[in-house]
Amino acid sequence: MDRRRQLHLGAFMRPVSIHTAWWRWSGGFPDANFNLRHLVRFAQTLERGRFDAFFMADHLAVLNMPEAALKRSATATSFEPLTLLSALAMVTERLGLIATASTTFEAPYHVARRFASLDHISGGRAGWNIVTTSNPDAALNFGLEEHVEHDERYRRAREFYDVVTGLWDSWADDAFIRDAASGVFFDPARLHVLDHRGEHLRVRGPLNIARPIQGWPVIVQAGASEAGRQLAAETAEVIFGSARDIEAGRRFYADVKSRMRALGRDPYSLKILPGCFVVVGNTAEEARAKKARLDALVHPDSGIPNLSMRLGTDASRFDLDATLPDIPESNASQSGRAALVELARRENLTVRQLAQRAGSYDGLQMVGTPGEIADTMAEWLETEACDGFNVMFPYLPAGLEEFVDGVVPELQRRGLFRREYEGRTLREHLGLHRPPNRFFAEKPG
Repeated sequence: MDRRRQLHLGAFMRPVSIHTAWWRWSGGFPDANFNLRHLVRFAQTLERGRFDAFFMADHLAVLNMPEAALKRSATATSFEPLTLLSALAMVTERLGLIATASTTFEAPYHVARRFASLDHISGGRAGWNIVTTSNPDAALNFGLEEHVEHDERYRRAREFYDVVTGLWDSWADDAFIRDAASGVFFDPARLHVLDHRGEHLRVRGPLNIARPIQGWPVIVQAGASEAGRQLAAETAEVIFGSARDIEAGRRFYADVKSRMRALGRDPYSLKILPGCFVVVGNTAEEARAKKARLDALVHPDSGIPNLSMRLGTDASRFDLDATLPDIPESNASQSGRAALVELARRENLTVRQLAQRAGSYDGLQMVGTPGEIADTMAEWLETEACDGFNVMFPYLPAGLEEFVDGVVPELQRRGLFRREYEGRTLREHLGLHRPPNRFFAEKPG
């Protein structure tokens, strides 16, 4: 099989599960998102399953929903991503480590320095998930009275990317001579001062850390709006996609890859990995029963606030037993809001039913036996709906172990997934080239 048509698998850990009720599952670890011992176990299980990467989301606000819902949320507390992934780098050897950092509320120098550090600490396994942060409550934690407008956030993100990658290129790979005899530690001719002055950012540089092992940590992007797609086509090497069915996946895949061609980028230099919620059973009936049991653990107090946050409007004022009314534009994630509205229209859901789905998980789901899940993943891959998946586990540790011990061997048997790691860096896992330094040509020989 052509290597490019093998699946890439990331694990979207958030840092545990996206499902609201994961922490209530019998036999699970309710404190897992803030317990390093459990997170080490999960990371090592992913590495045993030869996953490409551990993908950690981030949240910059706690008070983002009513107290009745907030008190039922296990995501109210979790580790800062770069701190956690640096710790996990010490107990894993090959697993990629992708963290989220916001271009709206972070400084580019800090982001460049932290991710370069993680790349060196991990031996070249870091990835940066570029987000503009859609949650308006986060703005209140960073000195703003209201959120930055959607398109402006993306314009800042584009400039932010240029600054961070420019800072990573501050030093030539051979800049550090460390000649004890002469007393010269580095060659000043191999150091570049960025001196960026743009619309949103002013950063002098240079970065006070050597160029990352991978040249740049892998660039990941998750936006699916028009602005998000264009940013991804220009900058991303991995897209955390949100297609809910294979037809939507094919449309998104074709659109982003065609944008890359128009920009002169090789479409194979970007991997599109839709988020996929997977529940594994010995039979299809068993898998469906697990999913139903998990969804039943979602308390009604969680549904409406989750729906409100994702729609960008107060859903509690709607008639819960009527269909969803027209939703005004907002600064919420546009692609996420549009997908929820489309789901409600397609299935003629009441607001109450949509809230139940929003309180559990309403995106792409694969619920079945290892063979059935492998069949579906193969179809997505072979019809160019994706390059792999960011797998979401329903509960931990059992849901993760069921996937690694059941689905992974089935994918390997079909030649759809690696049996062993062939490289050591995240770029090598993904088949991505090491970017050249924009300021220094590599010396021959």
